[in-house]
Amino acid sequence: MNEAETLDRLAGLAGIRPFYWDVFGGYHEASPEGKKAILAALGYPADTPKQMEKSLAVLEARSWGRWLRFTTVLRKGREFGLRLNLPSTASGRTLHWTIIFEDGSTRTGKIIPAELELTETRKVDGVALERRYLPLPGDLPEGYHMVRIENGEGSGEGHLIVAPARCHLPTWVERDGRKWGLNTHLYSLRTRDDWGIGDFGGLARLAKAGHALGAASVGINPVHAMFPDTPQNASPYSPSSRLFLNPLYIDVTGAPGYGQCEAVRELTTSTDFADRLEGIRAETHVDYPAVTTLKLEVLELLYTWFLEQPAKARASFDAFCEAGGESLRRFCLHEVLREHHKGKCWHQWTKAFRDPASKKVQAFADKNAERLGFFAYLQWLAESQLETAGNQGLSIGLYRDLAVGADAGGADAWAEQDLIVNGVGFGAPPDAFNPLGQNWGLPPLHPHTLRERGYAPFRDMLRANMRHAGALRIDHAMALMQLYWVPGGSDARSGAYVHYPFDDLLGVLALESQRNKCLIIGEDLGTVPDGFRERMEAEGILSYRLFFFERWESGLFMRPENYPRLALATATTHDLPTVAGYWRGTDLELRRSLGLFHSNEAMESDLHARQDERDKLLAALEDQGLKPDGLWPDPHMDEAGLARLTQAAERFVARTPSCLLMVNLDDLLCELDQLNLPGTVFEYPNWRRRLSRTVEDLTQASFTREVLRDVINERRR
Repeated sequence: MNEAETLDRLAGLAGIRPFYWDVFGGYHEASPEGKKAILAALGYPADTPKQMEKSLAVLEARSWGRWLRFTTVLRKGREFGLRLNLPSTASGRTLHWTIIFEDGSTRTGKIIPAELELTETRKVDGVALERRYLPLPGDLPEGYHMVRIENGEGSGEGHLIVAPARCHLPTWVERDGRKWGLNTHLYSLRTRDDWGIGDFGGLARLAKAGHALGAASVGINPVHAMFPDTPQNASPYSPSSRLFLNPLYIDVTGAPGYGQCEAVRELTTSTDFADRLEGIRAETHVDYPAVTTLKLEVLELLYTWFLEQPAKARASFDAFCEAGGESLRRFCLHEVLREHHKGKCWHQWTKAFRDPASKKVQAFADKNAERLGFFAYLQWLAESQLETAGNQGLSIGLYRDLAVGADAGGADAWAEQDLIVNGVGFGAPPDAFNPLGQNWGLPPLHPHTLRERGYAPFRDMLRANMRHAGALRIDHAMALMQLYWVPGGSDARSGAYVHYPFDDLLGVLALESQRNKCLIIGEDLGTVPDGFRERMEAEGILSYRLFFFERWESGLFMRPENYPRLALATATTHDLPTVAGYWRGTDLELRRSLGLFHSNEAMESDLHARQDERDKLLAALEDQGLKPDGLWPDPHMDEAGLARLTQAAERFVARTPSCLLMVNLDDLLCELDQLNLPGTVFEYPNWRRRLSRTVEDLTQASFTREVLRDVINERRR
């Protein structure tokens, strides 16, 4: 092979896709430079022929150098078996196999390899190898097991995961039922006594009120742990950890001791504290630094009070810490170490502190045990309150959201450094909304390390986010199959797709979904690979369908009956304007004011297109007999007209056969400003806008009840 062929083979073995088609039908090849940068990030340098040769040998050894694969995932309803890589000299020797099930029990067997199906041969380092297929009993129980093989001269071991045929689908879905829920971003939730941000106490009230109104679920944004020392970095999709919760969502007044602790009573009844609380409560946007300061002041005092209580009163907390194990310990360690380093990212810490397993880190943990306990206490409070919110009678329960990645400087990256790929970010190739492509600035997980570790990190992340929830949305679900990697310092248009072990990850997802009785929704917007949605359907994963995106090529809105049954349907989402904002064109005006149009011509084109969109929207509503009388495509429609338009749009989406509908609180309030403006960081107050009315007022409002009555009637049709 010449150098180019060697690079192509190396990239192929590493999982780098040689090309992709964008949403415009354009063909893009991965450049040699891009391949080399991604290979280097994966740990397979390829800058010189010698490096390529060495990296190729390493990848060949990954494929052929083990008697058993690192991890084998089997699915119920399909043939069970193992792929063996054995020296040809071992083909006549009896091979013994043992499966160690997760409960500790075992099953054994033996076979002569020569009697097994031979699928491939290869010579590696002068040794003739044979790849053979070992059938396994079809009644193996579901779970996370280990398998060993040996023949007296050699042996092999690997993870063995037996997963169900598909994800959990509740009985009502199987029976073609249709349910609906309310959706909100938790920070935006306003209650009469909140502390400047929505919290788990407010979520419980919303869930209780939603249940009374007939909702089956309440959906929220990711509530992952963020960075307390830099609260202004508020995107819930760029968290510090996807395993733990954001303490800012704790309802401080619901914490044990709030009404008994004298120090807390003295602080919260002071004029200064009351003034600060009233100030942040009245804000139209979350003041994250002020909220953080206020809440932590009280939580610190409550923790001190808590430590003084009898051991019996702390039993639940102690059990929580024991169950959290090393994962919780490392998370809390990261929080305290970050405090110790005055908010610096872990990459900037001294070398010994960068290693979670170092003796210096252990000594630091011992010295700061009480401070570690404080951060564990915050997680315990958050977990307890989230559990309460999830137990308010909703038939589905909470609908949680799992972000696609975590920040490179956060707790997950520090705790699992072998799992993180440095030197690259991931994002999306150019599309209609982002013609320059996107680099979300988050580090990808190493697909090979995931497999080596039996997908345990993926499993643990799913479990953490399925807790206290009946449904889970997987953000950018295409990442289960492939992820668009962008080399550091490169233009987002010069990225390439890297393959992930799709079949294996789907198996783990199905197993956790079934064990946790959790409905799975895959956010499948943007550049969707051919066949991806069909595979999701076969796996029992709901598609994610937005009213404004469900169009024919002509731009006309699809009729409700054309939506898929196995889907979640909703009018809009956090990255798009509300129904009222879309009609008014507030997003276009915002982009104009921020200079986000690359030319005046582009701006004028979008303005004209929006007017055409209004015509199409009214035509779609009229086609269904839902167009309110007197509405015409006037961008300056008054508030009463916007309310009637929103009501009609919700009825349209409710009419779809999609099994789950989510109604956004933003739309019930006819909010004009969207929560996030893609392509901006600090130019726009992303992830901060609060609802204009409280949960109590919203759920009792006549308009809300009228819209939801219509939704219920349409769902029953």
